[in-house]
Amino acid sequence: MGSNVLVVIGVGGMGQAIARRQGAGKTVLLADFNEAVLKSVAAQLTGEGHNVVTQQVDVSSGPSVAALANVAADLGAVTDVVHTAGVSPVHASTSAVLNVDLLGVALVLEEFGRVIASGGAGVVISSMAGYFAAPLDAEQERALATTSSGDLLDLPFVDADADPGRSYSLAKRGNHFRVQAASASWGARGARINSISPGVISTPMGQAELAGDSGAGMRAMVAGSATRRVGTPDDIADAVAFLLGPTASFISGTDLLVDGGAIAGVRYNG
Repeated sequence: MGSNVLVVIGVGGMGQAIARRQGAGKTVLLADFNEAVLKSVAAQLTGEGHNVVTQQVDVSSGPSVAALANVAADLGAVTDVVHTAGVSPVHASTSAVLNVDLLGVALVLEEFGRVIASGGAGVVISSMAGYFAAPLDAEQERALATTSSGDLLDLPFVDADADPGRSYSLAKRGNHFRVQAASASWGARGARINSISPGVISTPMGQAELAGDSGAGMRAMVAGSATRRVGTPDDIADAVAFLLGPTASFISGTDLLVDGGAIAGVRYNG
C-alpha cells in the first residue's frame, strides 16, 4: 500500500483549489470526463510539487465510477474523497443534469463508500440551488435518498422533460438526501460524508451562469447577501478542509451552505 490518497473528482476551479489545499504529502488522484483538461491540470499540480495520478471518469456510468474507486484503493488508503463534478443548467440538457448531477453523486457515494478508509471523510459539492427546489413530501425525500442508483432516474417525479433549471435544483436537493442516507454506510466503515452547497462562485461555470439568462437574478442575490460578494474557489476549499479535518469529527450526513448569506438574504431581506 502507498501513501494516503486524496481523490478529487472534477478538476474545475473548485477541484483545483481543493487539490492544492489538501494534496500535500498525499497521492492525489484527479478524475474528470475531459481528458485534455485533466492532463493539463495534472501537469500544473505536478509542477507545483504534488504527487498526481489521473483517471478519466464518466460519473454517470456505474462501471466507470467503480473503476475509479478501484484505482484509488490500489494506490493506498483512501482517506479523502471530494466530488466536485457537475454540469450547469445554463448549457446542459435536462438529461445531462439528471445523469451527472443526480445519478453521478449516487454512484460516487456508493462506490467510494466501499473503499473509504477508516477515519476517512468525503465531501460532495452540491449547490445552493438545492434550497430552491420545489417542496417534496416525505415519501419523495426518502425515495431520492434511498432508491438504488439503477432506479433513481425512473422515479415518477424525476421528470426527464422538465426545465433544466428545475431539474438542477431537484438534483442538488437530492444530493443532500443521498449524503444523509449514505452517512450510515460510510459510518460503518469509520468514515464521514457531508455535502457543501456553494453560492455564486467565480469559476468558469459560475461565470457562464452570471452571463446567462439567470445572471441578473444571481447578481441580485449577491447584492442582497450579507457578504455582498461573489465567492472564490478558495472559499469552498476552506470549507472542504474543515469538513475533511479532525475538528469536524462529529459532523456527518449534513449539508454546509457556503453562499455568503445569499439564501438568508432571499428569504428574509427580499
